[in-house]
Amino acid sequence: MSYRAILFIAALGCASALEAQENPLSTELKQNYHQRKSALMAEADRMPDADYTFKATPDVGTFGSRVAHVADAQFMICSAVKGETKKANTAGKTSKADIMAALKASFDYCDGVYDSFTDATSTQMVKVFGHSETKLSALWGNLGHDEEMYGYMAVYLRLKNLVPPTSEPRTKK
Repeated sequence: MSYRAILFIAALGCASALEAQENPLSTELKQNYHQRKSALMAEADRMPDADYTFKATPDVGTFGSRVAHVADAQFMICSAVKGETKKANTAGKTSKADIMAALKASFDYCDGVYDSFTDATSTQMVKVFGHSETKLSALWGNLGHDEEMYGYMAVYLRLKNLVPPTSEPRTKK
């Protein structure tokens, strides 16, 4: 390999590392978002269609309503960060296919919001649920809500003798 090729490869590596260092807040946020996205999609997929109407107790919502709630909340928060008003339209949906489609659509929509987020835009103010906060706060709030709902839905899976995706044994790579 030529000296120039080695320098070029090294420069690319440094540029990638420098970009991450220049945007540590947004880089960390995006990593957490993609982890949560994978876990929630896997969790929603793991529950059989017939159990989307399952309630852990008579006083709580169904598993499907929890998944739909995630989709609704994500659309509301991500659209506020984007300066739009968008809703998931999950009302009346009870089938796994319909609710999973709504969840996927909410992640597809939020992907663009998280992907375009930078440290420079993190302090821009937005209105979320009627109050002003930074984009950084809104998107971390979305992730916090996703974490809460993941834990909530994990109980439903456990009650059906299913292991939540993040509780599976890790395999060595």
